[in-house]
Amino acid sequence: MSTSSPNPNKQRMQAIFAELAEGNGKPFVDAMADNFCWILPGQTAWSRRYEGKQVVREQLFRPLFAQFAGTYTNRATRFVAEGDMVVVECRGAVITKKGKPYNNSYCYVCRFAGGQLVELVEYMDTQMVDAALDPPAGA
Repeated sequence: MSTSSPNPNKQRMQAIFAELAEGNGKPFVDAMADNFCWILPGQTAWSRRYEGKQVVREQLFRPLFAQFAGTYTNRATRFVAEGDMVVVECRGAVITKKGKPYNNSYCYVCRFAGGQLVELVEYMDTQMVDAALDPPAGA
């Protein structure tokens, strides 16, 4: 018989996504360690490793959110956690400044260390990225 205790990393992600569902990304950014790495697999202009919290904010978030006309929301539909890993299935929603809906589906594979996010691998509909978003500068 196994005993189950709450996973603090899962609880943290649940709290973060409760805020993201309302358009508040600050708790997500606050959870990132300084050496945080965001990985976007695939072949889009956005696909690469973003190494470091500042790099993520400046080279991923800033050009991405600059394309949005309204408040971006992201609602989690499932959390699976084991140890330092938390997998989040979620759905983002926003309209771009060009009037295109950008309502993508994601699977985030998140790794924690010392209570902070140190890595996130984002799986998504890459065809939607190409259809709705302009490439980041320099891509």
